[in-house]
Amino acid sequence: MTSRNLGRFFSDQAKRTPERVALIDLAVDGRSVDYATLEARTERLAAALQQIGLRPGDRIALQIGNRTEYLEAFFGTMRSGAIPVLINPRLSDEVRRFIAEDSGAVALIVDAAERPGVSPWMNVFGGDRRIALGAGVEGWQDYEALLAAAPAAAEPVEPEPGAIAFQPYTAGSTGRPKGVLLTHEGMLWSIAQNQRYWPARPEERALVAVPMVHKNAMRGIVKPMLNVGGSFVLQQDFEPRRFLQALAEYRCTFVSGVPAIFILALQQENLLDSLDFSALERIYVGSAMVSDALLAELDRRWPHTKVVEAYGLTEGGGPIRSPVDGSPMKRGSCGVAAPETGVRLVGADGKDDARQGELWVRSPAVLRGYHNRPDLDAERLVDGWLRTGDIFRRDDDGHLFFVGRVDDMFSCGGENIYPREVESVLLQHPAVRDAVVVPIPHAVKTYVPAAMVLLKTGHQTSEDELRRFALSIGPAFAHPRKIAIVGELPLNSAGKPDRGAVRRHFDAPSA
Repeated sequence: MTSRNLGRFFSDQAKRTPERVALIDLAVDGRSVDYATLEARTERLAAALQQIGLRPGDRIALQIGNRTEYLEAFFGTMRSGAIPVLINPRLSDEVRRFIAEDSGAVALIVDAAERPGVSPWMNVFGGDRRIALGAGVEGWQDYEALLAAAPAAAEPVEPEPGAIAFQPYTAGSTGRPKGVLLTHEGMLWSIAQNQRYWPARPEERALVAVPMVHKNAMRGIVKPMLNVGGSFVLQQDFEPRRFLQALAEYRCTFVSGVPAIFILALQQENLLDSLDFSALERIYVGSAMVSDALLAELDRRWPHTKVVEAYGLTEGGGPIRSPVDGSPMKRGSCGVAAPETGVRLVGADGKDDARQGELWVRSPAVLRGYHNRPDLDAERLVDGWLRTGDIFRRDDDGHLFFVGRVDDMFSCGGENIYPREVESVLLQHPAVRDAVVVPIPHAVKTYVPAAMVLLKTGHQTSEDELRRFALSIGPAFAHPRKIAIVGELPLNSAGKPDRGAVRRHFDAPSA
C-alpha cells in the first residue's frame, strides 16, 4: 500500500530506479545524488529524530539553505511523524525567533554556515535538540554523526486523515508571519493531480535557483521531478551568470522562478548569446506580478521555449493552471480554473461576480487553518473556501488575469487604483525594465501613486518623461506623482518586490 505520509512519496520511485540521478547539488561541488542515496539518508534522518525522542506531532524548525540536506531533513522529519517548520535564513533574527517561538518547535536543524549560536534566538533550543550541518559546532549535535549513529530504517508513521505534514510561514503583503497548516493528504493529492493533468517525464531535468523553503521551487520542480524519477540541478543561491550557465551546461528542460531572476538574467546579453539553450522547453514565471514586457522579452530570447505565467499560493496550491485540452494560454493570463478545484470570483459586496473579484478557491490542497490564529481562520476560511486576497479578471473563455491584491488597492480622489495597473502603463515605455508602484499620502486626494523604476541596460529617460508618458496612455488620476529611477529594485526574502521598502523610500525626507 502506498504510504499516506508525504515524506515517503518518492520511496517507491527510489526502489524502481535507485541508480538514477535525483539531483545535482551545486552547493557542494556539483555532487550527483542518486535516488537510492537520497532515500537511504532521508530514512536514516527520520530514524535519528525518533532516536533522540521526537514524537509524532512535535515541531522541528529547519533553517537550511538550498542543499541536499534540506530535502533529507524536510522529508525525513515528516517520515518520523514530526512536523517541519520552515525558516528562511534570509529573514531577520527577530522574525526567525518569532517563528520558532510561535510554532512551539522543540528542535532545530541549521546549516553551520548560518553560524549556530551567534543568533540569540537559536538558544531557545537546548541539549540534543540542536543539530548543525557542517563543521563541528560546540554545544550542537553534528548532523552527519547523528545519521551515522541512527538505525537504517525508521519506525513507519502513517498519519491520520487531516494530519499536518509541514508548517511554512507566510507574511503575505503585510503583518506578522502566519503559520500555514498543510496536510499530508492535501499535498499528496496535489502531487497526483499535477501528474494526472500536466505530467512530468522521467527524462526531464529542471533548475532550482529560488529558495526551496518557498512553494515556487518545491511544488513547481522538486515534487514533480522526484515523483517520476526526473532530476533537478540545485543552486545554493541565485546569481544571474551562474544561473544561465547551469541552465545551459546541465541541459535543463524547464525552470521556474520569480520575475526578478529572469529580469536580471536577461541583462546578461553577451553571455546569453554564447550559451546553448536548445534543451530548454518551458519557463514558468510567477509568485509576483509578471509584466507583458517581461513575457515578450522571454519570448524574444527563447523563441522555441514555452513561457508560462504561473500562479500559486502557499495556502492553496495551484488553483489556476494551463488548459488541460492543450489550448494556448492567453498572454497576460495565469490560465483557467484547474480540474477538481473550486474557483470563484467574489465582489466587494460578497456576491459571486462572473467578471472580476477576489479569488476564492476550494480543494484538498487548501490549508487546514492558520497556526494559533483563529481570527485568521474566521476571516480567510469560509465554508471550506479560501479567500486568497488576490483580485482576478475573467474573460469569456474562462481565462483568468491577475489584477492586484485586495490590500494593495488604494483610493486616489475617489478612484480605486491597483498598483499593477500603473506598473503596466510604465512598463510599456521602451526604456523601462521593471517598476513598483505604491501609494503615498496626498493632502487633497488622500493617496496618489509613486513609482520606483528600473531601466533597461543602455537606456536613459527622465522622471518627467516617464510621467508624461503615463499621462499620455493611462488615466490622469493614475499617473505617478513621484518617480525614482534606481539601479536595483528592493526585493524581499521570497524574491518579490518589497513594497514596504519602496514606501519607506518615498517617506524619507530626501525622497
